[in-house]
Amino acid sequence: MCCRLCGRPLTGADSRRTGLGPTCDAKLHPPGPDIRSRRHEVVQDALPGIDDTP
Repeated sequence: MCCRLCGRPLTGADSRRTGLGPTCDAKLHPPGPDIRSRRHEVVQDALPGIDDTP
């Protein structure tokens, strides 16, 4: 069985099941963005009635 995109022989079971080699599969289905790197601290006002002084 050969890759549907580039025609190279497929050797892995997952590759044969999908019909795409790992390199071609990565080209067609790139990984999603890493949302962990987008997190940031948010500055918020204290709730009314709550005294945050020691």
